[in-house]
Amino acid sequence: MTAVLTAGFLMPVPDIPILHETSRNLFFHVPMWFAMTVVFAGGLIFSIRYLASNNMRMDALAESATMIGILFGICGLLTGSLWARFTWGTWWTFAEPKMNLSAMALMIYVAYFILRSAFDDPEKRAKTAAVYNIFAATTVPFLLYVIPRQLPSLHPGADGNPAFSDLTAPELRLVFYPAVLGFIGLAIWIIQLRYRYLMLESHDGSFENPPNPEKSAE
Repeated sequence: MTAVLTAGFLMPVPDIPILHETSRNLFFHVPMWFAMTVVFAGGLIFSIRYLASNNMRMDALAESATMIGILFGICGLLTGSLWARFTWGTWWTFAEPKMNLSAMALMIYVAYFILRSAFDDPEKRAKTAAVYNIFAATTVPFLLYVIPRQLPSLHPGADGNPAFSDLTAPELRLVFYPAVLGFIGLAIWIIQLRYRYLMLESHDGSFENPPNPEKSAE
């Protein structure tokens, strides 16, 4: 990962109109969105697995994945805003659908944690959060990929053009693809750290399901 980032900062880049040296941001901005999408999909899978098994460990994994997904999404927005400043002349524009819909998608996921904080009972919190997480995950493809491609946009890939229409230089792809894998791996590693922290935070070092009073009475 360090080698990829070093190459992203130091390697010569082709002189692409409008983008110029800012094309280096391709190695950071886009991979962060890839990593966010992957870990949000992981959170969806863990939420489904929780509803199927009532295993609280799956809820902890879903929470961890969603939190790290938001982190990478915020980083994606920040790097995108920085890129916009030097290529479009503004930090943020409401005329760009991808920026606004991406922010909306992150707000939907922020509401996931607000919803979790509204419940004291662990099982009710986990079940409600899992159902909401499934809803949130279904909005991502539409907000980030489907709807923006139907609207006028300053982003590469708008109006049905390939996403790499202006970024086809082989030297860029040589760093871009490893960067995507590197950021996804970094996100998975941070999820594991967050999950282990939740395990240690629990009273007995585990995250077992709470005992069922009916079974205890038997």
